[in-house]
Amino acid sequence: MISLADIEAARERVDGVARHTPLERSRTFSEMTGADVHLKLENFQRTGAFKIRGATNRIATLPPEAREAGVVTASAGNHAQGVALAAERAGVKATVVMPKFAPVSKVKATRGYGATVRLEGVDYDEAQAVAHDLEREQGLTYVHAFDDPAVMAGQGTLGLEIADDRPDLDTVVVPIGGGGLISGVAVAVKERLDDVRVVGVQAEGAASAAASLSAGEIREIEGVDTIADGIATRSIGEEPFAVMREYVDEVVTVDDREIALALTLLLERSKTLVEGAGAVALAATLSEAFDYDADETIVAALCGGNIDLNRLGTVIRRGLVQMGRYLKITVDLKDRPGELERVSSIVARAGANVYAVHHDRTSRDVAVNAAELELELETDDAEHAASIVEELEADGYEVEVLS
Repeated sequence: MISLADIEAARERVDGVARHTPLERSRTFSEMTGADVHLKLENFQRTGAFKIRGATNRIATLPPEAREAGVVTASAGNHAQGVALAAERAGVKATVVMPKFAPVSKVKATRGYGATVRLEGVDYDEAQAVAHDLEREQGLTYVHAFDDPAVMAGQGTLGLEIADDRPDLDTVVVPIGGGGLISGVAVAVKERLDDVRVVGVQAEGAASAAASLSAGEIREIEGVDTIADGIATRSIGEEPFAVMREYVDEVVTVDDREIALALTLLLERSKTLVEGAGAVALAATLSEAFDYDADETIVAALCGGNIDLNRLGTVIRRGLVQMGRYLKITVDLKDRPGELERVSSIVARAGANVYAVHHDRTSRDVAVNAAELELELETDDAEHAASIVEELEADGYEVEVLS
């Protein structure tokens, strides 16, 4: 099991490669929750995520013959980029096996950091199998994303920074994928500070940690389904599991709606862009997934900011729906002149802005003498959205709320 001494030694190795990222109080989220909320902005880290810390420490501890041979890993995202940059800074050759359908932006970024990228397999499991084949065939060292004490100690340097910058903290909230980050952070803050609570957060669609801790053994789930792809693992690692049993106080889950809301609020109110996994700690705080007192000092770790731009729009739209700022409805119209104008007038009087309109006379779901109108509207809040539906219904229209 890793110790505080391991993490402090890792800090010396990581220094100069990984940044000491900011820890800032959020007035907005403090007012929303009643707690004293601080954000650990690890999305500002090199490569956009905490993974550079563990990768740097693992590579720095390699014996000379292993450094000469090089390293290999499998990843479709943040770990790939962390290993690539850490290896490049250490002068070590790195091969990263990524699934064939990995986002092009992440493939390019990994290559840009100097790694040799091989696209193999349709998913992470197949890519990992190829990486282990290369490990055996070429005598490479496999750098695991989380189930490795040196990696865990490297991730724990984030916890040392939190302890240094906020020694009066009461609770630190940390995302859990495979468990490497929370293991390192938990040891660092609990060994350095008194009376600190560590709360882990998983996405509801990838929640293996709570089940494992409850059962007293690692439980692997059949599949994952969440927008927080950075923590979408089917099980936690054996090494992290041992640490979590001793140092982590509580594990909670948040659903994709809560994650999308937190991500959108961070973007709008804090001007901070994170990925889904980077938003889960704040999502758990905002949704009160764990209990906390008024004025309790809470640090939420925003562990990464590498969100795919194609996904960003979808996530923001979900967040706006949760905030009541986006309304999508269908309205059944009589197929006669003036009906569209009449509906538009009601929406305009209600003060909504129209994103998009789709008018369909051919749908099989409407009568021959009718038409279906689909509206996407920008609204002020949930109350405003509800009032628009009420006004349309009061005028005799049948309205279906789609989102």
